Amino acid sequence: MSSDDSELERMRAARRAEIQNQMEARADEQLKHEEQEAAAKQEASALSEAMRVILTPEARQRLATVELTREEVAMGVKRHLVNLHGEGRLNVPVDDQTLKAVLSRLNSNRRDSTIRRI
Repeated sequence: MSSDDSELERMRAARRAEIQNQMEARADEQLKHEEQEAAAKQEASALSEAMRVILTPEARQRLATVELTREEVAMGVKRHLVNLHGEGRLNVPVDDQTLKAVLSRLNSNRRDSTIRRI
């Protein structure tokens, strides 16, 4: 019986070690995910603060509307505006008409699709 008991104990120890490794891997993955979320929130906050300086209230409202429907486009526009402002190539504050031009320029690569009814 002692050989069976030792074999069973060895299997239990191996299983405990496997479970421990899985738990550590999950904890590491969760920590990385939380760090990425924190970095994304910090970037979004910094971009929002910059938009208060760069954009007029009307332009901020337009960008907020775009952000509701197409968040990735709005983030791209925010990054683009911050880069232009950092390079000194942007007249501050940016009005609504200028923001429209930037949005149309960045969306010019997008294909227009139409739906025809037969």
